[in-house]
Amino acid sequence: MTDKDTAQFVEQTHQTCERVRLEVGKTIVGQDEVVEKVLITLLAGGHSIITGLPGLAKTLLIQTLGQTLGLKFHRIQFTPDLMPADITGTDILEEDHQTGRRQMRFVPGPVFTNLLLADEINRTPPKTQAALLEAMQERNVTVRGQTYSLEPPFFVLATQNPIELEGTYPLPEAQLDRFMFNILIDYPTEADEIDVVKNTTALPQAPPQQVVSREDLLRIQNLVRMVPVADDVVAYAVQFVRKTRPADGAPDFVKRWVNYGASPRAAQFLILGGKARALLRGRYNVAIEDIRVLAPPVLRHRILLNFHAESEQVSTDNVVEKLLQNVHQVQSGLA
Repeated sequence: MTDKDTAQFVEQTHQTCERVRLEVGKTIVGQDEVVEKVLITLLAGGHSIITGLPGLAKTLLIQTLGQTLGLKFHRIQFTPDLMPADITGTDILEEDHQTGRRQMRFVPGPVFTNLLLADEINRTPPKTQAALLEAMQERNVTVRGQTYSLEPPFFVLATQNPIELEGTYPLPEAQLDRFMFNILIDYPTEADEIDVVKNTTALPQAPPQQVVSREDLLRIQNLVRMVPVADDVVAYAVQFVRKTRPADGAPDFVKRWVNYGASPRAAQFLILGGKARALLRGRYNVAIEDIRVLAPPVLRHRILLNFHAESEQVSTDNVVEKLLQNVHQVQSGLA
């Protein structure tokens, strides 16, 4: 691919993403930052958790994106009695009416899709949560010793309620680390809320139109991987992640508040997310600003705080914010 071809593809990708935003905006009012981070997740080929109170259109947002991107969509409502086979599928004994012979046939579960909405993922026990681990990491599902591949692209977008603790099961750290972002969705502004009420109490609107095909999305994902990153930007991302670890020469506030810092996967997602964000904004290079903007959603679910932080009412976002002030650019030309 020549430089001219690359520039044209970058511009086409930027225009395509803008059309996706506009189409999503017909259904989802406001929440521009949330929409952008979910789009970054999809362009980077990752998975994300969306954390927010009930009634903030988390499910509607994911459904709308699936329609605009032309993806096969399945939703799983996680409940305490959900079993792993309800996610992955199972073998059933089936009789051939012509021969009378019986044989096992695999019936795929809802995980065999492109975009999987794991609704209220923290309402099901760890055994069932773990059924997603292989699918998220390996893009495979193993049932009774037989491995089945998932058709690309494959994304898991999970939702969880941050305030209800009764009847919930916190996700294991190993599974949390496989999510690229933990995206917080908050109440809309007053103006946006007025628009929401008007739109949802009038006649139903036309469903969102498909803007991108599955094949287009796969090509864009490939382009994301090709976006160049300066060594200094990579060094900044790695330095930032290492500062979250108390034993790695971290600032005093990290040593006081943090038990365990982020794994190298955090730096990988900072760079990969930075590449996707650059394309969304029509750039073919990653800037320090991309890393800094994506630090909170990448790190907020990867930093394990201790009792000092809990007693002082310090959150992981507070730690990341102080790190953003503490970790300086080593060269003025990085930004």
